[in-house]
Amino acid sequence: MGAVSLNMYNKFGMRIETTVNDVSQFKHYREVSYRDGTKEQKVAPVKKTISILMAKLLKVPNRRYLEFISTFDDHSKGVKKLGKIVSPVKVEDRSYKGFNFFCENDLFEVLARGEFNIKGFQNKTIRRFFPELSSASVSRILKRLRLHGLIKKVAKTRTYYLTALGKIVITTGLKARALFIIPHLAAEVLR
Repeated sequence: MGAVSLNMYNKFGMRIETTVNDVSQFKHYREVSYRDGTKEQKVAPVKKTISILMAKLLKVPNRRYLEFISTFDDHSKGVKKLGKIVSPVKVEDRSYKGFNFFCENDLFEVLARGEFNIKGFQNKTIRRFFPELSSASVSRILKRLRLHGLIKKVAKTRTYYLTALGKIVITTGLKARALFIIPHLAAEVLR
């Protein structure tokens, strides 16, 4: 996934390791000191010290990835919560439609990509996969995803991550479609 890679080992038990070749792509909220002596708290590139990377940044994608792969086996929670995703949500007298795994299947496949578990995604990131969509269209999709509880926004940034609900529901929906619905439809055609 670019300059970042997640490796999984299973020699003497599960072990996840994150390797970074270029730390300049990571940013975090920290105190920035300027040459004139002033200081300010803001989102800035990571300092190139190993202790900050190890303690703060690299544990987070490892945890997110472990949470993501833990949803592969137990989908009972996803099935229960699927009803929340497909039904409309009403906020301030405005209704936002639910999601259909047959219509938005490409969107959910994109959101399930492993690289987004590491550094999240933004409007422009999603538009790379859907060049036919405008920025406003993607913003409306992101708002629907937020209102349905599938994604969350990082404070003071334009970055989003899948929520635990989003990981469970998307994994369940994609797996159900790939393993059950599509093969059954193909079998019906052959008859």
